[in-house]
Amino acid sequence: MNQSIQHLIGDSDQHIPPIQNTFNTYNTKFDPLIDQGLKGNEQYAPTYWVATAGTPPEDDGPLLGDIDADIVIIGGGFTGLSTALTLAEKFGTAPLVLEANRTAWGCTSRNGGQGQNASGRLYRSQWIDKWGLDTAKRLDAEIREGFDYFKELVSGIDCDAQDGGHLYIAHRAKKLAFLEHENKVMREAFGYQTRILSREQLHDEFVADQEAAGALFEPDGVGVHPLKLAFGYLKRARAAGAKVHTSTPVLNWETHNGIHYLQTPYGVVKAKRVAVATGGYTPNGLHPSLSGKIMPILSNSIVTRPLTAQELKEAGLNSTTFITDTRTLRHYYRLLPDGSVQCGSRSALTGADANNPAHLERLKEGLYRKFPRLRGIPIAYSWWGWVDVSHDMMPRIVQPNPDETIYYAIGYGGNGVSFSAMAGHRLAERIMGIQRPQFELPIYQSPLPSHLFRPFRRLGQALLYRWYYLKDEML
Repeated sequence: MNQSIQHLIGDSDQHIPPIQNTFNTYNTKFDPLIDQGLKGNEQYAPTYWVATAGTPPEDDGPLLGDIDADIVIIGGGFTGLSTALTLAEKFGTAPLVLEANRTAWGCTSRNGGQGQNASGRLYRSQWIDKWGLDTAKRLDAEIREGFDYFKELVSGIDCDAQDGGHLYIAHRAKKLAFLEHENKVMREAFGYQTRILSREQLHDEFVADQEAAGALFEPDGVGVHPLKLAFGYLKRARAAGAKVHTSTPVLNWETHNGIHYLQTPYGVVKAKRVAVATGGYTPNGLHPSLSGKIMPILSNSIVTRPLTAQELKEAGLNSTTFITDTRTLRHYYRLLPDGSVQCGSRSALTGADANNPAHLERLKEGLYRKFPRLRGIPIAYSWWGWVDVSHDMMPRIVQPNPDETIYYAIGYGGNGVSFSAMAGHRLAERIMGIQRPQFELPIYQSPLPSHLFRPFRRLGQALLYRWYYLKDEML
């Protein structure tokens, strides 16, 4: 056993370092593929969501001293909080959430707030190609139930919800055939009331996106203020009996005789069951079951200052329905309730290069191509964050080894705002030993696949980005 863990669990009078009264500076260069872990106790990234969410609700602060726990959840974002909420409300347990920094510090406070009826990066037509129509239909039923569960949670939380559906924009005319095919599949195979919009219909009914050749409209879609939503999860989970300890990173994890020993800066947690919900911020080397299973991808995001009514009219921004385009390195964008415009897309390859101004300029130009009137409108917020992309582009909510009491929900690929609610709910059920027919589906049945060439992932990513650019913009 690690000597530091042995010392802490064997000495009831151990010295507890003083708690810092201020948060550490936000580390702009953190990189999950390189860094061994989060230093903990960091400030939030300077996002629009952080600036507009109001005062964070009370949490349980750093965990001080040693403690025994039945269920520990590592990660205090959407998934971790949803898991804690279900465990506390539905099963009457008192789960312990360990968050390295502040509540919803990672993916949850850095995304675009687009709650889609989806999960992972694969389209429904690809589900059919990969698993067959029957499995695809059962997976669709699960994702749809998850979206309904998400909407139920959103309805009880003040999170600036915008229930306007989702627009999938053809950024080039050649992409219209792809959208028409997806529309046919969604209508005929799954019964959705989707529809194809011409460029003129899109401009008249929604937004005058100047790149758009047309669009696919999905009625299912709810835009949210993600941090306000997470704060709602936090308050509800704690009210039901969950404990959420912030500034409590897991520094070391060992398992002996079926008991997990989680070393934190101020003590050791002895846990019977551990669930991991750390998304794109999963520390390198946290646990062997997660080693090499996620390809963290950086995504940039910007928000303009609020536009006047005249500026909105001139820009052709007539709807708050949120939008993604058909690029492989897609743009996602929306009009926010206060008249600001948010836009995000992929960014740097490494944490070291994340704050290179070239990435911000590239994203701004992408927004201006769509809405030329926004050129010259000040950018009020700019940030970036890591997205948890699995190697087969689909998430997993699993117990990877039936002989170990370890569970995880991870790999949403940028589509986790809504499905993370259901993923946390299902993860809680799995922890409690509930059996469901849905758990025969691929996202529940198998662990995350490993990457065959893990040491060369960044080189492969660089080559893929060049190919994606050519395919998206040139070919």
